[in-house]
Amino acid sequence: MFELHHLSAQEQGDWLRRGEVSSAELAGHYLERIARLDPALGAFTTVTAQAALERAAALDQSVPRAAALWGIPFADKDLVNRAGVPTGFGSRLMSGFVPEKSDDLVTVLDDAGGVSLGKTNAPEFGLPAYTESLVAPPARNPWNTALGAGGSSGGAAVAVAAGLLPFAPGSDGGGSVRIPAAACGLVGIKPSRGLVPSGTGLDKLAGLVVPGPLARTVADAAMLLDAMVDGGDYPFTVRAPRWDGGALLNAAVRGEGRFQLGVMTTSPWDGEYDVRLDPSAAEALALAVSELDALGHGVEEFGLEPDDSYAPNFKVIWQAGAAGIPAEGERLDLLEPLTKWLVLRGREISARQLVRSLGALADYERSVIRQFSRFDAVLTPALALEPRPLGWYDAEDAERNFEQQCQYTPFTSFANVTGLPAITLPVLQTADGIPMGVQLVGRPGGEATLLAIGAQLERRLQWQRRHPPQW
Repeated sequence: MFELHHLSAQEQGDWLRRGEVSSAELAGHYLERIARLDPALGAFTTVTAQAALERAAALDQSVPRAAALWGIPFADKDLVNRAGVPTGFGSRLMSGFVPEKSDDLVTVLDDAGGVSLGKTNAPEFGLPAYTESLVAPPARNPWNTALGAGGSSGGAAVAVAAGLLPFAPGSDGGGSVRIPAAACGLVGIKPSRGLVPSGTGLDKLAGLVVPGPLARTVADAAMLLDAMVDGGDYPFTVRAPRWDGGALLNAAVRGEGRFQLGVMTTSPWDGEYDVRLDPSAAEALALAVSELDALGHGVEEFGLEPDDSYAPNFKVIWQAGAAGIPAEGERLDLLEPLTKWLVLRGREISARQLVRSLGALADYERSVIRQFSRFDAVLTPALALEPRPLGWYDAEDAERNFEQQCQYTPFTSFANVTGLPAITLPVLQTADGIPMGVQLVGRPGGEATLLAIGAQLERRLQWQRRHPPQW
């Protein structure tokens, strides 16, 4: 039987503009699904049903129908402030915090006509690559609820995969959009540093963290990313001075071009930890290579030059980034062991050490861009391992926990360090029904190329037709 969530985000937008469904009806459809299905999934930490329905009912008076996301539901990640709605940051430390002011990204998506239904589940301060905090139920993978959804945008990924949202914004500082997208069978995009005005990354330590979309199709992800890019002021940007609104969606819909691609299974963590590929990760990569070759792309095996500086310097930045979490004295004990370890280690780092690590990662950025320069994009596995069982990560030994995260996700963080755009694509479904994906990393500002390649693979593999049991 047909239901509204069976439509893509683009189709929902078309129906709304033609008046075949109202924004209130669409929001109500998703709110009913959230109320019925989310208790077993853990996608949401807060549902703002009344506010969403009031917003939807008043949309005609507040936002032009031509706005990019007019009437389409989404939800804010619970690391992002929306005025009057609790922001938990996945932490006991922030219990009861209700911001008075919205973050820029929230304003941008509201101005684009989106209707927020609440807050999606995130781990403590977005630091882990899994979404299993002490303040909320774990985000469960819809394809197998004994497995985790990845993180830190785990709740967003669960909501989109299970049909509780058409798409969702996330944030990505080391893979936090791409990891849960890959684990839950979605398309996830980390844009180039500087592309999204409300989250350039330039105000973050080492420029790591940027917002990005999670969606079931390449075009839906591009649609949401276009809305992120179109909003706000542009003091720093990788874009041309005049942005062509909708350009990324156009690239995704057309899906044109033949490109030169590198294929890489080495990672910057290889010298630090025992990184191994699951057979299904290798199978997903081989499938993508075969399809890309059949499409006429140039495909060449490639390996990163070994660089033992990456792992220790990335750890310094990750720890230093946690040092500012507002926990002092006894309040440190409100933090989970991993977060507390990162905070305490970060506060031991000297200014000299931090400057050296920032310089070393800047050198690494230039090195990778040089090595990638002969390719239009580089293909890697999205994840080294299949989605991890809930409770798999060591809850007490923080250093072991960090190692496990790197072994699971060795291919994502270097795109944040280099500022390069990256997209994960759910090319494979295992015999057990678990999604496995690949990642494409592009040139600076090369989102359109990644979307074009992704659209070509999507047309051949039809992953948008695969759905978990909740669908």
